Amino acid sequence: MTTAEQTPAQAKVLQAPQTNHWPAVSAVALGTFLLVTAEQLPIGLLTAVGSALSVSEGAAGLMVTVPSLVAAVSAPLVPMLVGGLDRRILLLGLMALMTAANVATALAPNFAVLVSSRVLVGVAIGGFWAIASGLAVRLVATENVPRATAIIFGGVGAANVFGVPLGTLVGELTGWRIAFASMSGLALVALIALLAVLPSLAASQAIRPRLLAEQLRNPGVRIGIIATVLIVFGHFSAYTFVSPALQKLSGIDERYVGPLLFGFGVAGMIGNFVAGSALSHRTHRSVLIIAVSLTVAMPLFLLLGRTTIGGAILLIVWGLAYGGVSVGLQTWMIKAAPQAVEAASSLWVAVFNLSIGLGALAGGVIVDTLTLQGVLWLGGACALAAALAIWSARTDEYLR
Repeated sequence: MTTAEQTPAQAKVLQAPQTNHWPAVSAVALGTFLLVTAEQLPIGLLTAVGSALSVSEGAAGLMVTVPSLVAAVSAPLVPMLVGGLDRRILLLGLMALMTAANVATALAPNFAVLVSSRVLVGVAIGGFWAIASGLAVRLVATENVPRATAIIFGGVGAANVFGVPLGTLVGELTGWRIAFASMSGLALVALIALLAVLPSLAASQAIRPRLLAEQLRNPGVRIGIIATVLIVFGHFSAYTFVSPALQKLSGIDERYVGPLLFGFGVAGMIGNFVAGSALSHRTHRSVLIIAVSLTVAMPLFLLLGRTTIGGAILLIVWGLAYGGVSVGLQTWMIKAAPQAVEAASSLWVAVFNLSIGLGALAGGVIVDTLTLQGVLWLGGACALAAALAIWSARTDEYLR
C-alpha cells in the first residue's frame, strides 16, 4: 500500500500547527537526552555495580541489554495499549515512570530488583521514543519539521557526548547509587518541563496490530525499515568494538581512546544537524549519502586506519555519517507514511532498538570466533546493502 492509498478510515491527516512550539521541541529533546543517558549509563558503572551486588560484569551487562530489548517490544505495544489517550498525558506518564524506575535502581537491595527496575526503564524508553520520534509534525509548521526532528534527535548525541560521561564521573566520585538517583532528578526536571510547555496532543489514530501490519505494505516504510535494520545492525556490530579496533589496528594508546570517542560524539552531533538541514531539501539523496558514507568509512579502517592519524580521521568521518542516521531515517518514515506517522514510528523505534542488541551480539560472536577486522567488513557490507535498498526508492516523489 502506498501513502496515497491510505483511506481516511485508517488515519486522520494531521494538520500542521498554526504556530511553532519550539519550547516543546526543546523539552522533548531533553527527554531524549535523558532516555539515552539512562539506557547507556550502566556501561561505565558495570564494575562498581557488579562488585556491590556480588555479580559478574557479564551479568551486570544485563542492565544494558534488558532495557534495549524491552524498548523494542514496548515501542509498538505501548501506543496500542493506551489507544486514543492524549499523547501529552502519555509522555508525562512515561517520564514519571522513568523517574520512579531510576529511584528503584538507586535503592535496589539486590540484583534481581535492579534488573526489574531496568525493565521499567525499557518500557519508558520504548514508549517515549515511539511518540517523540515523529512528534515534530505535531509541534511545528511543515517546513520546520526536519529542523525540529534534528533538535529532538540532538538529545541522542548530547547524551553520548555529555550525559553518559558525566553520569559515569558522578558514579565514580560519589557511588553508582548516587548516579542513578541523579538520573531520577533529571527525569523529574524533564517531567516538569514537559508539563509546562507541551500542548495537548490528541491521538490521531488508535494504534492496532492491523494498522502496524498495513505499514509494512507501504513500500516507502518497508524500505525505511530494511535500511534501519541494516545500518543500525552493521554500525553496532562494529562500533561496539571500536575501542580495541583503535588500539590494535590504528596503534592508538588506550589513554587517547576516550578523547577520540568524545570526538566521535561531537562529530555525530554535527552530522545530526547538517543532515537535518539537508533533509528539508532532498530526503532521498541525503539518506543515500549517509548510507554510502558508512559503507566507505568502516571498511576503510582496514586500509587507511592503520596509522594513528588515519584511524582518528576515519573515526570522525564515521561519527559525522552516523550522526545523521536517526534524523535521516525518521524523516524518511514521516514522509513515507504522512497519514500514519505514529504507527510507522513505532515500528521504526522497535526495529532500531532490536538492531542495536542484535548487532552488538553478532559483533561479539565474530570477534570471538573470527577476527576483529570481520566486524568492520560486516558493518560496511550492511551499509552497502542499505544504500542499495535506499537507491531503489529513487523514483518515489514523496521522498524527494
